Order: sequence, then structure tokens, then C-alpha cells
Amino acid sequence: MKASERLIVALDVPEPDDARNLISKIGDHAGVWKIGLELLFSGGADLACELADAGQKVFVDAKLLDIPNTVERATENIAAMGATFLTVHGHDVKTMKAAMRGREGSNLKLLSVTVLTSLDAADLEEQGSRMSPAELVLHRAKLRQEAGFDGVIASGQEAAQIREATGSDFLIITPGIRPSGTDVGDQARVMTPARAIAAGADYLVVGRPITQADDPAAAAAAIAGEIESARSA
Repeated sequence: MKASERLIVALDVPEPDDARNLISKIGDHAGVWKIGLELLFSGGADLACELADAGQKVFVDAKLLDIPNTVERATENIAAMGATFLTVHGHDVKTMKAAMRGREGSNLKLLSVTVLTSLDAADLEEQGSRMSPAELVLHRAKLRQEAGFDGVIASGQEAAQIREATGSDFLIITPGIRPSGTDVGDQARVMTPARAIAAGADYLVVGRPITQADDPAAAAAAIAGEIESARSA
């Protein structure tokens, strides 16, 4: 796999035409296009189908969490779009099993959100968790693998522990990526592209450092270069 194919660009923009413009600018410097909640509710579902029909890899970041029947049917519909990846808030085995039933017969890969990279220990304590972010991420990653999920969404700060615990075939997709010198924004647990890859991440999710750059293609190419260097090392 080329380094650029491991780069997922988060199309966190208001309208599909904004996303199309970014995709046109970035071109083959990225391998996967992530469509999240903001875009999904303004025509992003149609865009996902359009991209998949054109042979592009699409990551539907829906973060599903509901009763099993709803999760199963939603997953079935997303699989029918031709998406490559789908996120599920797999806090329990029932939800994960429902998603797995929904993706049957498709090539959709299911990814479980462990702990959002915007959360820190104080946030988890507020939610009632007595675990640190690292402990909770590792616990959830093991549970997801046992349930049959393809991988997890996790910070680069926990990637090494997950890789050691789950082996080489379990996917680790890492958001919260910030190249050196860029603004952290609303992220609490961040890491540079090179460090995240070195820690064991398979794919990197990058949004604002690319989409808000003066030259999105150059920004994406630079991150792909860091990925290539880290994997070579």
C-alpha cells in the first residue's frame, strides 16, 4: 500500500460541493475520504455513493449507537452505499453484533470508536469511568477484536499498546493527527503523523491541517511523505 493510501482526509465541510472542491484539489495525495455527521446531513450520503461508484474509498463516520435493530438496518444501508469503512460506538457486544449482521455479504469494514481524541481523563471521570484514557481504550480494543470487528479508532498515544495486544491484522485508525507546529484545536490527545505510524497506526485521519491549508494538496503530500518515512524507518 502506498503511503498516500493510508491517509484519510476528513471532509468536515458544510456542503457536498465544498467536499468535491477539496477532493479535486487533493487528488491522489490521499486514499480515503471521510464523511462525518456534518456532511452526512447535508447531502453527504449521496456524495458517499457518488465517490464509491467512481472507485474511491469512503469512510462513513456515523458513530452508530442505538438499539440493535436500528444499528443493524443502518449498517445494512451504509454497506449498500459501497462504503469501505464505518464507525460504530461499540460500547457493548450487542451493538457490535448488530452491526456485523448488517454488513453481511458486503466488503464493509467495521471500526469501533474507543475514546474520542477530544476527551481526557477528567472528561472520562465526568462520565463515570474510573479508567484512564489508555486503560479504557485498551479494554475496548480487546473487546472489539473478540467481537469480530476489523479495527478501532484510537489516538496515537494508545496505538502501541493496542498493536501489542491485538496483533498485526487488527486495524488501528488514528485521528487527532497534528503535524509539528500546527494548531491542536479541540483535540486533547494528539500526535504527529510520523510518531503515530511508528506507534503502530495503519491509517491516519487528518482534517483541518489539510482542509484549511492554503494548499491542501501540498499539505496532504507532506503528511504522506511523513508516513512513508516512518514506515521505511
